Amino acid sequence: MFWPVIPKSPASWKVPPNLLDYEPTVATFSWDAVRGAFQGLPENRGFNIAHEAVDRHADGPLSDRVAIRWLGAEGATLSIRYGELKTRTNRFANVLKGLGIGKADTVAVLLGRIPELYIAALGTLKNTSVFCPLFSAFGPEPVYQRLSRGDAKILLTTERAYRQKVAPLMARLPRLQSVLLVDAREHASDRLLSLPRLMAEAADAFVIPPTDPEDIAVLHFTSGTTGMPKGALHVHGAALTHYLTGQYVMDFHPDDVFWCTADPGWVTGTSYGIIAPLLHGITNVVDEADFDAVRWCRILQAERVTVWYTAPTAIRRFMRMGIEPARQYDLSRLRLVHSVGEPLNPEAVVWGLQALGMPIHDNWWQTETGGIMIANFPAMDIRPGSMGQPLPGIEAAIVERADGGVRVIEKPNVQGDLALRPGWPSMFRGYLHDDARYQKCFVDGWYLTGDLARRDADGYFWFVGRADDIIKTSGHMVGPFEVESTLMAHPAVAEAGVIGKPDPLIGEMVKAFVSLKPDFAPSDALRLELIGFARQRLGSAVAPKEIAFTPDLPKNKAGKIMRRLLKARELGLPEEDLSTLEDSG
Repeated sequence: MFWPVIPKSPASWKVPPNLLDYEPTVATFSWDAVRGAFQGLPENRGFNIAHEAVDRHADGPLSDRVAIRWLGAEGATLSIRYGELKTRTNRFANVLKGLGIGKADTVAVLLGRIPELYIAALGTLKNTSVFCPLFSAFGPEPVYQRLSRGDAKILLTTERAYRQKVAPLMARLPRLQSVLLVDAREHASDRLLSLPRLMAEAADAFVIPPTDPEDIAVLHFTSGTTGMPKGALHVHGAALTHYLTGQYVMDFHPDDVFWCTADPGWVTGTSYGIIAPLLHGITNVVDEADFDAVRWCRILQAERVTVWYTAPTAIRRFMRMGIEPARQYDLSRLRLVHSVGEPLNPEAVVWGLQALGMPIHDNWWQTETGGIMIANFPAMDIRPGSMGQPLPGIEAAIVERADGGVRVIEKPNVQGDLALRPGWPSMFRGYLHDDARYQKCFVDGWYLTGDLARRDADGYFWFVGRADDIIKTSGHMVGPFEVESTLMAHPAVAEAGVIGKPDPLIGEMVKAFVSLKPDFAPSDALRLELIGFARQRLGSAVAPKEIAFTPDLPKNKAGKIMRRLLKARELGLPEEDLSTLEDSG
């Protein structure tokens, strides 16, 4: 289906974007120039994320600016200013130091979005230890996998989570020295400690040790389609990417109020829910509660949010519920909406114009890339369904495998492997304890992302699908995203997930799982209507031959539809790792 380009012009800007001229900026770009935006540790002791995100502002004119505006699930609120954030993170760093935790030691956090999580993240980075966030909804086995594989020495959690998920694991975690309970008033044992008591006893001052930009800062676990979760390692120097994408993609300005809805258990919640906004010295909204459409609209209005970063699953929920925030709430301060997690269907991009008063900007990146790589920039025309164009400083290409290596596909609109030229600051530096897997990601001087895409004649990239999701049917290579987007253009469809089902005649049959909007009910007539709708737009070879109705599609905690789980259930195969499945804990 053809979706018209959404043009951008100065008349549509509430403030002029930071990146106005894309091509000249790309041509003259240098990462060395980005380094000039930072202060560096005193006495040339190196580069530390927490110093640049907290202390640099706390020791300057932004000391009294609100850094974190926390909204509790039960109605409590807390504003932490940059000066106070420095003191609190200093105390946490001193707690770690007092427990003998030092450089490269892993500090795991199993918490909901409460202030202690954010203080722990930054305090851990100050101590040059490694921050490892875990989803609070994880069950015992996913927690064990990550604590064990991540060599965690410290775990922060609540008393309830400890009893339910961690206590049964303690005998299997000999490397775990201490568990810090954020809601315990007193120490329970030598190994089970009260964080409030330790924080009360800790000093306010802390000198950040020498930090090399290549020192490991963050460990993020990411689950593949099969096997155990992989631990991607990121360094302090990654902050250059976080800063640049905050400037050019999020378009941060000094008075912005930013809200990233992602949990730090997902890389977006760390890179953009903690680091990027604080590097820019702006106010960062944190909401403890889970998704609630009305609550979210009220937050946008009450907190006067200017830049909002959310996920396609949340946008589709708004669409499914028929809510149009701009008609019911005062969103006059909101100027940019971004989406990430999985490709944003064209209909959702266009929906933003009507429901929010502005289009939604999609962007692409991975846990392994550490930060946004390809984006729809604020001053750039939007082509609905496109990932956009590469960030300045990022070289992206479509490649095909040939003669044991890869070859760049120069011709536009040809499907191939999406590849990036290694060397950007936030590129992962390894998979923990799995160097062989890490090395396989790089071929002929390119990082192979595992995603299939195409590049049009104007330089816009278009997501096709994960390489292991591609459906081979009757000699055609079908990307699930294209079929899902087409189905979502039907007024009855809220969400769709598409898989390939083995077929002896055509190799694989395209099958779609469809979730309907509230005003529609499953029926054979609607099933035939949807098949006909898709055939008219996609052709019979690409359109689904089977459609199953389902109330909800399985998603991971980042909101991505888990197609491999749909396929496993359809074929009766092992479901493999379910640790990131919504409500799996």
